[in-house]
Amino acid sequence: METSLRSKLSLSIALVVLLTVALISFLSNYLIRDQFKDYVANHQQKAAQQIVKSISVQYDAIADSWNTDSIHTIGMYALYDGYIVKVYDKDGNSLWDAETCDMDLCVQVMEEISRRMRTEYPGINGKFTTATFPLRQGEHEIGSVSIGYFGPFFLSEEDFLFLDSLNRILIGIGVFSLLIAAITGIFLARHLSRPILKTVEMTRDIADGKYSARIRESTGTREVDQLIGSINHLAQSLEKQERLRRQLTADVAHELRTPLTTVQTHMEAMLEGVWEPTPERLESCYDELNRLGNLVSDLENLAKVESDNLKLNKTPINLREMTKKVLWNYEKELRDRNLSVEVEGNCSLVYADRDRIGQVLVNLISNAVKYTPDGGEIRITLSDTEDSVVFNIRDSGIGIPEAEIPYIFERFYRADKSRNRNTGGSGIGLAIVKSVVSAHGGAVDVESRLNEGSNFIVKLPK
Repeated sequence: METSLRSKLSLSIALVVLLTVALISFLSNYLIRDQFKDYVANHQQKAAQQIVKSISVQYDAIADSWNTDSIHTIGMYALYDGYIVKVYDKDGNSLWDAETCDMDLCVQVMEEISRRMRTEYPGINGKFTTATFPLRQGEHEIGSVSIGYFGPFFLSEEDFLFLDSLNRILIGIGVFSLLIAAITGIFLARHLSRPILKTVEMTRDIADGKYSARIRESTGTREVDQLIGSINHLAQSLEKQERLRRQLTADVAHELRTPLTTVQTHMEAMLEGVWEPTPERLESCYDELNRLGNLVSDLENLAKVESDNLKLNKTPINLREMTKKVLWNYEKELRDRNLSVEVEGNCSLVYADRDRIGQVLVNLISNAVKYTPDGGEIRITLSDTEDSVVFNIRDSGIGIPEAEIPYIFERFYRADKSRNRNTGGSGIGLAIVKSVVSAHGGAVDVESRLNEGSNFIVKLPK
């Protein structure tokens, strides 16, 4: 049977507190009893010494006599406390004997103490022992006293009442602590489970396609806040992907519709005899079909690069030489538009797929040439870091709006909203660049300011 997080937390906290209180109570009881035994044993020795002292003062040295009435009183009080007293004079004659005085009471006291101690301390193996102490006045020995008591120690009825009260107090503290723990556990469990339940509800909304759902509150618990942050980030990413998916659908439809519509209208006009099928009009239809072919080719390249089965034929590559070869393809356009191009720096050989990296250079350089106005400049810089090769392609072109930068590597995305193919391609080139670089374990980034130019930074592992 499944239980809620709140119930588990409450029970766990209550169980931990209960075990803790039980352990503390057990240790406290054990240690207190142990200390109490030492205290009682020490008290018994002092009590015996006090009895000896009290009896010794009952001797009158001048009259050479004993106050037997006082000795009787002292002996009876000691008997009630669990001490069997026998007093002898200096000649060994019995002055007073508790057993002779009241044998029944002595037996009753001894049996009661033995029963109580063997019941409460079954492993004590105790018995009544007798100790003899000399009676003195000054330097003179005036007699002796024999004191019998249950050894090695015994507890009176008041002592057991004290220990029972202590146990009741510890049990009461345990019950009170358990109640406090249960209340605290319920409060903490509710505090922790509330955001988690909201997170569960939000994940259900995400599963239902409600990607705009967010959890705004902060719990103050780092792990829970990290969970909430991760779910919010997931929802944001899915919302972004959904927006891009819809944009992709619209862009693909637009890219296909324009040439198809052009060819269709031209062919209808020629079939209906409105237009003559002149070479110029047929060439226009051919150009539109060629655009469709190029679009399909771009999509095939992107699909191939993003495929999990992409195989890279890696060989050592000199990026500086490859960059110069790519620039030769644009030599005429650079000269006609008076574009200045510089290749600076150098870098280590990089182990990569020559064709794929060549495709990256072609796409980035063609974009720089395409979006840089006449008379502008393009600067390509190559450098090394500790574990990467870096090349920058910086231009003085039209730049990219800051809001558009996060999306330029997505398929069909173009900052040029007019979708004019004279100024922009199909919007797949940068997606191919990112996929190829990622396949090599590298990274690509862009820095751009509107009307100031762009700087594409590619890092490839050595």
